[in-house]
Amino acid sequence: MLRAPLRRLWLKLHRWIGLSLGPLLALTALLGAVLVVALPIDRQAHPDFFVARSGATPGSAPLALEPLRQRLLAEFGPDTDLTLRPPRQPGETLWVRVRGAWEGTLYLDPATGAEQGRRGTHEGAYNLLFELHSSLLLEDTGKGILAFAALAYLFLLVTGLVLWWPVRWPPSLRIVLDRGLLRGLFDLHRTGGAVLGLLIAVSVFTGAYMAWRPLGGFISAAIGQPQFKPPVVPRGPATGPKPSLDELLARAQQVFPGQPIGYAHVPAKPSRPLRVRFRLPDDPHPNGIGSVWLDPRTGEVLAVRRWQELDAGSGAVAVIYPLHTGALGGSAHEAVTALLGLALAGLGLSGVWLWWRRRAVAAAARQNAMPVNRTMS
Repeated sequence: MLRAPLRRLWLKLHRWIGLSLGPLLALTALLGAVLVVALPIDRQAHPDFFVARSGATPGSAPLALEPLRQRLLAEFGPDTDLTLRPPRQPGETLWVRVRGAWEGTLYLDPATGAEQGRRGTHEGAYNLLFELHSSLLLEDTGKGILAFAALAYLFLLVTGLVLWWPVRWPPSLRIVLDRGLLRGLFDLHRTGGAVLGLLIAVSVFTGAYMAWRPLGGFISAAIGQPQFKPPVVPRGPATGPKPSLDELLARAQQVFPGQPIGYAHVPAKPSRPLRVRFRLPDDPHPNGIGSVWLDPRTGEVLAVRRWQELDAGSGAVAVIYPLHTGALGGSAHEAVTALLGLALAGLGLSGVWLWWRRRAVAAAARQNAMPVNRTMS
């Protein structure tokens, strides 16, 4: 059992960390829970974005991608980076993420290349929710803030467990709901934090890991592994004709024959390698992080890495991403992820409410005691 002075110290740490960061954690957790539900709603609300009008099937003739690339560069400018996401199910559209004078996603018919719609990075309810959840609309600055808040939650969890830790085991997990709202909410906050805290910590830590990329580098450095860096395109003029985008992707698929492409990152500058990500059978990442890097000028394969061959900090993303989003365990995992987000939001808001309510009750008690003291004097 903690001695009184030490317990007061832990209580102050827990209280003020929770009051300063609790609302921010509650907001991001609530947004994360909403995103789990909002994704299928977004697809239902915008069928033109996600359902190909031609009804193309996997056996259809593939779309020539080089003319498509030239068309997009003519529209958005030669310094535009493109990321292609091929259809993953029959009847899906081809997505092209554009980063240039305009930033957003184009949704194309995979059989004809006809545009079915476009949406800017900050357009639409789903994108707005995602940007708020992932960066507070502050881009890299917001990601750093959220990563700091998420790591602070881990310390908040430790202080909460120290304050909850019972003298006798097994601990009582009783929640009293018939002695007023204040007592019931206190029990829910205390017991809920102790029971769900470690599960919530997994969600919070994985979110921080994805938001703040240096964490991966710190982990690799801590265990003595050099962090993998993408290959560099060799200097000097290239000889021979420049391969088309279709030829480059075909060259990458020779490395992993028969495996579906998750994404193809096509840089605008020829001095940067083209990266093709594959969804390999043993890769837990839904988009795949096993990759082939090619020289866009010659088609030469510069590097090949499966996710197990990356350093620990980089390769961990293969598990951390689906663990955070709920994709690792299907619909059941997504439901648990949403519930944990709601639980964290409830813990953050209930902690603030308990602090405010107790101050109000204490102030009312002091005010009621003042006339009595004056009469006795």
